[in-house]
Amino acid sequence: MLRDYQRRAVDQLYDWFGKHQNGNPCLVLPTGAGKSHVVACLCKEALQEWPETRILMLSHVKEILEQNAEKLRQHWPGAPMGIYSASMGRKQLEEPITFAGIQSIRSKAQKVGHVDLVIIDECHLVSHADEGGYRTLINDLLAINPAMRVVGLTATPYRLGHGLITDAPALFCDLIEPVSIEELVFKGHLSPLRSKVTKTRLDVSGVHKRGGEYIESELQAAVDTDLNNMQAVREVLALAGDRRSWLFFCAGVKHAQHVAEVLAEYGIAAGCITGATGKTERADLIRRFRSGEIRALTNANVLTTGFDAPGIDLIVMLRPTMSPSLYVQMAGRGMRVADGKQDCLVLDFAGVVQAHGPITAVQPPKRKDSGTGETPMKVCENCDELVHISVMVCPACGQEFPAPEPKTYTLHDDDIMGLDGDTLTVTSWAWRAHTSRASGKEMLAVTYYGALSDTPVTEYLTVLHDGYAGDKALRLLATIAGKAGVQLEPGAGLDDTANALNNGQCPSELEYRRDGKFYRVLKRTWA
Repeated sequence: MLRDYQRRAVDQLYDWFGKHQNGNPCLVLPTGAGKSHVVACLCKEALQEWPETRILMLSHVKEILEQNAEKLRQHWPGAPMGIYSASMGRKQLEEPITFAGIQSIRSKAQKVGHVDLVIIDECHLVSHADEGGYRTLINDLLAINPAMRVVGLTATPYRLGHGLITDAPALFCDLIEPVSIEELVFKGHLSPLRSKVTKTRLDVSGVHKRGGEYIESELQAAVDTDLNNMQAVREVLALAGDRRSWLFFCAGVKHAQHVAEVLAEYGIAAGCITGATGKTERADLIRRFRSGEIRALTNANVLTTGFDAPGIDLIVMLRPTMSPSLYVQMAGRGMRVADGKQDCLVLDFAGVVQAHGPITAVQPPKRKDSGTGETPMKVCENCDELVHISVMVCPACGQEFPAPEPKTYTLHDDDIMGLDGDTLTVTSWAWRAHTSRASGKEMLAVTYYGALSDTPVTEYLTVLHDGYAGDKALRLLATIAGKAGVQLEPGAGLDDTANALNNGQCPSELEYRRDGKFYRVLKRTWA
């Protein structure tokens, strides 16, 4: 039986296909939302509705294939399913549904033959460029069946250096977001995270970057010192309390090994998993960690996607990263629900939370400048002169531009979820059509008012933007209108929509946070 949001995900996917004759969508589901149940439902309903359908489900991780296959058997005992994976010792292509490891099947399109639907788990790993194993296989399969469609699933729909996975050129053209982290935590399907400010901070000021990420050899040399490791472990011991299942993310293989050794010196049963750990040893370490025989597990670039240990109640980040995707994947390991678990504590020695913000508000990485896009510009507020974004003094009137505010987050204890903010008791609201002076794009704006002593809070809804931003704003607008008791007319312009909402019921309370010079509304409550 699917949960309500999982059913919603499947239905929204059907609705998307009904409206789009071409293109490939991506379902965005937070870590721990149960993507494997959604995959199982898609496979079952597609085969039962259209028995001639052939489905290929792809992943890069053996554990993900195993999880998805297990869930399909739960939903559909006796499902016509085969597995093609060298690491699982099986090469079956005869059944209508095939779960396959991309490394094993990337060059086997002719053996696979006709496929109607390809499902890719952790699809943010698919290259933007027309290259790599996934793109090669898909191109070969499209040559066999040009009508084939692809559905992606991921918790992080972006790639470092490329932006959103829908940014052209890309395999995926649209994002479908059926559920948020906040909803899953509120309904008890995910465990909340807590964070504490650590005294020990890892210094990466001299570490260079390549492809937008820290160079691993330099990073490990900077953070893997006896002093850093000892201080970090001592602080973990002081803050962990009675937490029973600790997962450490380290900067490299040697770093993971050294941290495990320091933990052992302090009497903590610890194991270490890296890419060099053998399959048998790795499986045994994970089994002992899940059972509680091992209290702490250190790792380097391994235990992110595909690793499920619900009992984890302490995550230690010793691996600085510029990748928001890696950050979300690391933090997500602690969000599974388990008996006796109230929350998961995140100790961030690497400044990752401060770099990327609360996991409920992580922004996609910026796309690499191709040199063909629009020049970034800004407008002088004094004389309306249009100048380059880097100009600090207006050449027309001499007005100085304010220095850009650095995008940092001052996180207090328990704030990694981004659920804590200021509260405004709302007395009224005012909707209007708004045109951005910087971009010239039209949107809706709403200002929430409280007491005379309260600062009004203005929120912008980019309902006319293309793609992801526009779709997300439209969904938010529909939610607000429903709560306000307003029936919006399809196709109505911005002015008519604003007028209709001005006649609706405003929320009684607003929870918000200042984000640079703008506000981010965290929660709206109607009495």
